[in-house]
Amino acid sequence: MPPEDYLLKVSIDEQRLQLLHAGKPCMDVTVATARNGPGEIMHSECTPRGWHRIRAKIGAGCPANTVFVGRRPTGEIYTPELKQAHPGRDWMLTRILWLCGTEPGKNRFGEVDSMRRYIYIHGCPDEDPMGVPSSHGCVKMRNTQVMELFDRVPAGTRVLIQEAPLL
Repeated sequence: MPPEDYLLKVSIDEQRLQLLHAGKPCMDVTVATARNGPGEIMHSECTPRGWHRIRAKIGAGCPANTVFVGRRPTGEIYTPELKQAHPGRDWMLTRILWLCGTEPGKNRFGEVDSMRRYIYIHGCPDEDPMGVPSSHGCVKMRNTQVMELFDRVPAGTRVLIQEAPLL
């Protein structure tokens, strides 16, 4: 499956992610982008716009609800009790698709570099609402959906993050 056969589109306005294969939609799900809205600046906790690629896929073979810190599994499996014990943690669960901007000056290099900002598409706790901006800049998905997406797309897949609705 060559990466050029796939395109991921994210609409910040609609809080929606769509996967296209050979130009045809094959997955369409509700997600959660940044509570701070769109933006590219380092430390803004905003979701960056523009063209990206999946730089790396992390978590293959890990069970659902695997907890990641620094892109590494901690050995923990997420539970509501674990969340209660660590109330301030930004939960990255199950799978991570690490994004790299492709537009110099917009989302690549310097103070706008999506990869250096650690912008991911990742799983989150099942009780987190979807369709509501609530992340620290990433695109959060349901764990079952991020596992499906992870298995469908290769590294190098193009990703367009936009404010406009998806067509």
